[in-house]
Amino acid sequence: MPAQWTGELIGGIHNAGLTIKEVAEGAGLNAKYVSQLLNGNAPAGKAACKLRDALERLRQEKESA
Repeated sequence: MPAQWTGELIGGIHNAGLTIKEVAEGAGLNAKYVSQLLNGNAPAGKAACKLRDALERLRQEKESA
């Protein structure tokens, strides 16, 4: 079962009007790897923080545009 952070991240991505691919690229990660993380098929480690940070940065950029 995926960790709680995955649901929070997916919800944040949806609410910001972004895609998982956009956030993955913003975090410097491969979209296929991020998909594995979000499905609970790979350990997140530092990637979870990178994704949260990228989401926040992209959300702020989108709001200020």
